[in-house]
Amino acid sequence: MREVRSVSLLLRRAMSSAAFPHSEALVPYTPPVWAAELRGVPKYRLQLGQLNTPIQRWRLENLPEGVEVFIKRDDMTGSTLSGNKVRKLEFLMADAIDKGCGAIITCGGVQSNHCRATAVAARQLGLDIHLMLRSDVQNPAEVGCEGNLFQDRLMGANVYLVQRTEWFEEKLLPRMKRLAQRIKETSGKDSYLIPVGGSNLVGLFGYLTAFQELIDQGVLERFDDLVLTVGSGGTTCGLCIANYLTGSKIKVHAVAICDDAKYFHGHINATLQEIGLGHVKSEDIVDIIDGYKGRGYALSTQEELEFVAQIAHSSGIILDPVYTGKATMGLLKELRTNQSRFQGKRILFLHTGGIFGLYDGRMNAILKDGMRQVTDRVHDWWNFDDDPPFP
Repeated sequence: MREVRSVSLLLRRAMSSAAFPHSEALVPYTPPVWAAELRGVPKYRLQLGQLNTPIQRWRLENLPEGVEVFIKRDDMTGSTLSGNKVRKLEFLMADAIDKGCGAIITCGGVQSNHCRATAVAARQLGLDIHLMLRSDVQNPAEVGCEGNLFQDRLMGANVYLVQRTEWFEEKLLPRMKRLAQRIKETSGKDSYLIPVGGSNLVGLFGYLTAFQELIDQGVLERFDDLVLTVGSGGTTCGLCIANYLTGSKIKVHAVAICDDAKYFHGHINATLQEIGLGHVKSEDIVDIIDGYKGRGYALSTQEELEFVAQIAHSSGIILDPVYTGKATMGLLKELRTNQSRFQGKRILFLHTGGIFGLYDGRMNAILKDGMRQVTDRVHDWWNFDDDPPFP
């Protein structure tokens, strides 16, 4: 019987290799020793990201006395495949290939970084890609090519516009299952379903593994606090669980840019149960910081956009308006008004990427009008004989 199972496994892998030319890129995954006993450890991963990403000093202005902020550059995990989603996709796409799936279905906002990264990864691996995008626009003719949508279109992704208010479990997941059935009936291909942000048990190992990278970079000795943004919850979940498992003394803070602390603690507690750590409580291992989602998910105020422009001008770090811009604004305000929230003065901020979201047009008015004295420095020097128009 054992020989039959072995032959069956080899046959399935051989068929997978024939169908997917990149299946040979599957790498057997060995988790860090401190995560080896968790439930649901993936069998494989892919190498999609440009790792390890650097840690750099972040020269932010007007920090409280003695406070130092450094930045972990996970916006540098790649070019088109940039941001934190890449680490999750290394495990999710490996699982899809191992299961012999020929199509990927996922979902998110109309300018979803996760959906863009998934589309690029799918095409690189020879898989079909289907994106369900929450939108205020129902007419496909009104959907542009800006921001992340530009790459979605370049990848030839099948995009389905759904209502902005649809929740994953209630509406999006049933839609995804119906679409998977349709794909199976029409093409014979099995589909691999990925939830919002890639935040499930498989994707969790992206940032569980990333924490070992942080350890190798000396983060446990160099810093007191780790700060990041939380949107779908997967990155925060992986980091705070890894922080607990390793016995690290770092305090993890996550700035909520949607929903609230109650929601995210519920998500993390459910994951803790799923991986066999039901005795651990999210409330004890991560500080969820509320109060900085502004008008709501993916909605920006002029103040927030001007803040993103100012940080770029003063420090050379480009934030995005949906996630890291709001999180950095929250970090600085908390440092100035509620510094006791932090364990110490050595802060590491995780930059989760999202640069393509800046190209959706929302920054145009800020750059050409709202902060003209800083960002609109375009001069007329058409005639060679004229003096340089500076200053």
